[in-house]
Amino acid sequence: MNENAFWQLIDDCTSSTPDPDAEQLAAALTSRLSAGPPATVIGFAEELSSALYRLDRKEYGHDLSSDSFLYTRAAVVAAGREAYEALIRDPQLFTPYVRDLIWAESLLYVPDEAYRRITGEEWDRNTRYSYESYSNTAGWADA
Repeated sequence: MNENAFWQLIDDCTSSTPDPDAEQLAAALTSRLSAGPPATVIGFAEELSSALYRLDRKEYGHDLSSDSFLYTRAAVVAAGREAYEALIRDPQLFTPYVRDLIWAESLLYVPDEAYRRITGEEWDRNTRYSYESYSNTAGWADA
């Protein structure tokens, strides 16, 4: 899965009704990915990790706990490509996610659950980029 396919899948699975914690999105993504091969799930996990890693920067996450920072970054991804790319250009757009506690923790479990549904096994996921908070050392280095 490439970046365009990732964002298209997010868009295709986004609910037309309010979904503040991305629970509906996570369920739809899990269902869609579970219908395909494990390679698609792995590709999704790689793209999700990459997107979260890109947001793991000092200008977004200072003064946040690691969990809060991770879940708010996931909410930005759940908001879709347009919101994500706008926030990359303007870090001030991250403020409402923090202030209003907009979280999308459920998005983080999508690849693992889809993989388990396909294979019947737990996945020891190891993606190129870690999505854990503060793992992007370049994003936290002093300028």
